[in-house]
Amino acid sequence: MMLKRFILLKSVCLIIFVSLMTSGCAVNFYKQSPRAKKQIKELKGKISDLEAERRRERKQFEEVRRMLESKLKGQIADDQVSFRLGEGGLVVILSDEILFASGKAELKSEAYPVLDKLAKVIKREVPDKDIGVSGHTDNVPIQHSSWPSNWELSTRRATNVLHYLEDKGISPRRLSATGYGEHRPLASNNSSDGRAKNRRVEIVILPEFSAEKISDSATGNNFK
Repeated sequence: MMLKRFILLKSVCLIIFVSLMTSGCAVNFYKQSPRAKKQIKELKGKISDLEAERRRERKQFEEVRRMLESKLKGQIADDQVSFRLGEGGLVVILSDEILFASGKAELKSEAYPVLDKLAKVIKREVPDKDIGVSGHTDNVPIQHSSWPSNWELSTRRATNVLHYLEDKGISPRRLSATGYGEHRPLASNNSSDGRAKNRRVEIVILPEFSAEKISDSATGNNFK
């Protein structure tokens, strides 16, 4: 994975930088050591290359989002599907209204066309990316259901979506499912609109390269 390669590069840069600083005369040592200067230059070049790969990946995600927006216009207009593109990848947010009946974890038939379109684009456009599925609820306690709590319900919902994507040809090696219950809300649970936003499943197309701020340990410069 590119992220692991990048962490290794950062570690090597840090080791070189510390060795220079502990010499007691970092600037002079740097000038007098062509080997160290060459190593730092090469490492900076590799980090720059990884940054370029991250930018290409983000561009790819933006194109996937446009494709999905085109295919899911009706659901977007009805506020059943939305998107978020950030450091953690491309997130497809599906309202529980389109996926499940209240208090249930079985997928409704209305969910099939949406998930079919998602699976098709994922397989074609990002065949090498891992996919995370997370279930979320509002904070209203379970009352008329067999689920012990919202946590179990959200986990089962995420798992059922995962199995559907697997059945549509996405490799199980690429899939993971997590239930968060009410603990990662998008909006306040103090209103019905907020609670509706919080009842959702998120399908995350995960990046290979984390877009967190990059610190170049050899020079002290930051790359964003």
